[in-house]
Amino acid sequence: MRRVNIAIDGFSSCGKSTLAKQLAHHLGYTYIDSGAMYRAVALHAMESGLVRNGALDLPGLLGVLGSLDIGFKYDDEVQRSTTWLNGRNVEGMIRGMEVSRHVTLVSPVPEVRAKLVSLQKALGAQGGVVMDGRDIGTVVFPDAEVKFYMTASTEVRARRRFLELTGRGEDVDYATVLENIRQRDEDDTRRKADPLRKAPDAIEIDNSDLSAEEQFQLALGHVARAIGEKAEA
Repeated sequence: MRRVNIAIDGFSSCGKSTLAKQLAHHLGYTYIDSGAMYRAVALHAMESGLVRNGALDLPGLLGVLGSLDIGFKYDDEVQRSTTWLNGRNVEGMIRGMEVSRHVTLVSPVPEVRAKLVSLQKALGAQGGVVMDGRDIGTVVFPDAEVKFYMTASTEVRARRRFLELTGRGEDVDYATVLENIRQRDEDDTRRKADPLRKAPDAIEIDNSDLSAEEQFQLALGHVARAIGEKAEA
C-alpha cells in the first residue's frame, strides 16, 4: 500500500507537533518538525551575531544561508527525532523563549523559506511523512493526501506553552508567554511570504477542549479513511 503524506498546519502551541508525532509513531511514518528548522536558522543568526537590538542583519544571514545544514536524527535515548544544525544537536537550545522571540525575524524572509521548503519537499518525496508547520498543506505538500488545520483559543495555547516552559525549569511568566503567542499569530498570518492559512481541503480541528488522545483518535479516523480510499482507487 502506498504511503501517504500528512500535512498539519496551525498556530503556535496548538498541538500540531503532539498530533504529528502520535500519527507518525502509530503509522510507522517519518515525522518532520518544520518549525524546528526555522528555529535552527534563528539560533544560528543569534549565535553568529546577526541579531542586534531585536533587528536582523539580513545581508549577513543571506550570506551564510547556503552553508546551513539542518536535519533530523533519531535519538534512541529519548526515543524521538532531534534537530541538528551544522553537525550538532540543538534540540534543547531551539525550544527556549529566547529563540521563540527571534524566530519571527527569520521566518518571513523569502530566501529562508525557499531554502527550507526545498529541503522539506525533498524529505517528503517518497511519501510516508507527517510534517507540521504553517504552510505545509498550502506550499510544501499541496497534494498531500491528508491535511489538518489545528486551532485552539489564544489563552489555552498560552497556558500550554507556559506549562511546557516552566516544566523544563525556565523562569517565565504567563503574561510574557501570552504576548509572545499573540505576536507570533500576527506574524504568521500577516507575513507576505507563505502566510498561515487553511488549505481548502484541510480538515479543521479545534482542540481547545480536546485531550491529546481525543485529538489523536479523531485525526486517525480521517487518516484511516484516506488510506482506505487510496487503496481502493
